[in-house]
Amino acid sequence: MKLLIVTVVDEFEKEILRLFKKANIDNFSSSDIDGYKDHTSVVRTSSWFPSEKGGADSSLFFSFTTDENIEVLFGLIQEFNQHLETNNPIKAVVVPIEKFI
Repeated sequence: MKLLIVTVVDEFEKEILRLFKKANIDNFSSSDIDGYKDHTSVVRTSSWFPSEKGGADSSLFFSFTTDENIEVLFGLIQEFNQHLETNNPIKAVVVPIEKFI
């Protein structure tokens, strides 16, 4: 069992849910996040009354799942990212789990 972490801009949220289903990843959690590409946008939004939103609306998904499901998902994400017209690919990482209850 491993921990899978995926980040997507909100524009691709429905797509990643479809890819999870194709990879047989039925159990997962998600959270809304702001994504940043450079630190200047973080500095701009750290004031009390920022004039503009600095981060991109994004989502973070995580799941404890098997190697087999992860391999299928990574293949699907690679294929999806190859056809993007934006600079916001789906990103995924895998973290090994040493112990769990």
